[in-house]
Amino acid sequence: MRTNILNYIFVQTDYNMEVYDLALAYVWEYDVDFIELTEKKFRESGFSTFIISYHNINETLERVQARKLHFNIYLDRGWDVDPRFESLGKILARRRSLLFNPYKNVLHAIDKASMHLEFISAGLHVPYSIIIPPHSESEDLFISLEDLARLGRPFIIKPCTTTGGGVGVVTGAESLKEILSERTTHSKDKYLLQKKIYPKILAGKRAWFRSFWAFGKPIPVWWDDLTHVYEIISSDEYRNFRLKKLHQISKKIAEIISLDFFSTEIVLTEDDNFCVIDYVNDQCDMRIKSKHYDGIPDSIVDEIIKSMLIYVLNYKFLSKK
Repeated sequence: MRTNILNYIFVQTDYNMEVYDLALAYVWEYDVDFIELTEKKFRESGFSTFIISYHNINETLERVQARKLHFNIYLDRGWDVDPRFESLGKILARRRSLLFNPYKNVLHAIDKASMHLEFISAGLHVPYSIIIPPHSESEDLFISLEDLARLGRPFIIKPCTTTGGGVGVVTGAESLKEILSERTTHSKDKYLLQKKIYPKILAGKRAWFRSFWAFGKPIPVWWDDLTHVYEIISSDEYRNFRLKKLHQISKKIAEIISLDFFSTEIVLTEDDNFCVIDYVNDQCDMRIKSKHYDGIPDSIVDEIIKSMLIYVLNYKFLSKK
């Protein structure tokens, strides 16, 4: 059996079983840099790692099922694309491995309709929205002229659970006709009709932020919704623009959804309210800025990975007590 840092904090394993501290699963080609950087950081800290993708998922799943292979920690960035990764995660969960972003919690968190209501209950500012039922449940739809007027023009149409990269989102809707048409695209999904929010301008920058929640740590950055370009928030900007509120909002969302790693979009409006726009993104786009103009600054990616490492080290310590 392989010698690992985490062997003795989980269920005792068979001596014929190969055990790794951390398994990193991915399917998207642009995830390679993030996966390699994570593996490098963990290996430098003495952890054993195992990479899983299309080339070895079948073999890995078979070996884990046969108790010939085990992972103490599993970061799964492929389950939303290929169910084999989720099958692997569920086996590991039953064997008391640590799974980041438990699947049940993710399915709850990516439902925009549920999050809209829960965020309001938690005292968070969200755009005025109308939740409409799936077309498959009710072809007829009544929206009053008063409700349409409150949405304003243009407004946003979003499917509630179809998620990722703006899939199915209409940002410049103008009419009821567009609503009726769009809700047939994902006919089994609820839809959110949302008032369009415009950011305040701070020293020439649109006050639109993407805030990462990374394993217990809030990491907000500037994110221009028009160019999709990230910038690091400087200490002067935190102070001058009073942006610490971004940390509080991110922490509140983490408490509501119980996910280890996600991002959310937050806008500072003209009337100085921090408004949560895109509620929860569980599969963060981790392309790095040194290779992609609209990627995350490399130092922020490093900070996210470091936070993951610290979380695991703390988990190990607490589990041994």
